[in-house]
Amino acid sequence: PWAPRIETIQINPDKIRDVIGPGGKMIRKIVEETGAQIDIEDDGRVSIASANAAAREQALAMIRDLTDDVEIGKIYKGRVARLMGFGAFVEIAPKKEGLVRIGQLAEHRVEKVEDVVNIGDEIMVKVIEVDDRGRINLSRKEAIRDLAKQQSETANAGSGGPA
Repeated sequence: PWAPRIETIQINPDKIRDVIGPGGKMIRKIVEETGAQIDIEDDGRVSIASANAAAREQALAMIRDLTDDVEIGKIYKGRVARLMGFGAFVEIAPKKEGLVRIGQLAEHRVEKVEDVVNIGDEIMVKVIEVDDRGRINLSRKEAIRDLAKQQSETANAGSGGPA
């Protein structure tokens, strides 16, 4: 009985194929998981229709994950995809993987990557660099530091000053 609401966003037309995916795989996945109806125009306009606001927001977030460029300084929740002797590769968005070097995994000295993370672990990471070849360098250590700082600032906010 509820009419669907339509949310429209603009994406880079070069990223349309990332949203559609090979043989329509990505767009089908978004539609199946959210139940939203999605239309993509050649100029990059994407319309997301759903009577359910949560489904619309989820579809929007999934499309943004596919189309947004990685931001230096931003913290992402990622999934550990591969482990190497020198660090862990973490997927921060579909088809966007970055490297957390062993020295960036924790505050303390890490002997083996497996001592801190394993494949499939979800971890918070901060983008510290995107090099000239498009490789993404991440830091778990800096993400933990930044998140702890934000929490302490939030905890101290509104304390009303000295008693």
